Amino acid sequence: MTTSTSITVERVIDHSAAEIFEVLTNPENHARLDGSGFVRGDYKSDRIQQVGDVFAMDMEGEHMGGEYRTENHVTGYGKDKILAWQTAPAGTEPPGWEWIWELENRGPESTLVRLTYDWGKVTDKEILRKVSFPLVSEQQLEDSLSNLAAVVAG
Repeated sequence: MTTSTSITVERVIDHSAAEIFEVLTNPENHARLDGSGFVRGDYKSDRIQQVGDVFAMDMEGEHMGGEYRTENHVTGYGKDKILAWQTAPAGTEPPGWEWIWELENRGPESTLVRLTYDWGKVTDKEILRKVSFPLVSEQQLEDSLSNLAAVVAG
């Protein structure tokens, strides 16, 4: 579902929320999960454990002129329930776009996973002029959910 400042997709994955959360909180998995093609790999990050953690990713995209690094500031953390972060170019404060993963138990081995890409908090007029939001499509978010299902399945 697309609104004027966010896209949300969801899918039921036949694994426990704990198994899925374990995959999501390890930045080493994020390149395999990414449906956009921007994430190249983790940059020396530890497992995400709380709001306030920062993890870095190596990225590549024409919108940034090729290779770049991001620092992802964790804004939401609830064990087996939610993981969210705001992304920023390395060394800068997050300009406002956020990734939100929400997990809802649907039984012992079934979880509804909701992924939201929200750019509604971006207020910098220069960024809004330069960046054509959304940078990631609904289909690419769907692909991220498919990739997550495959990674969790092993």
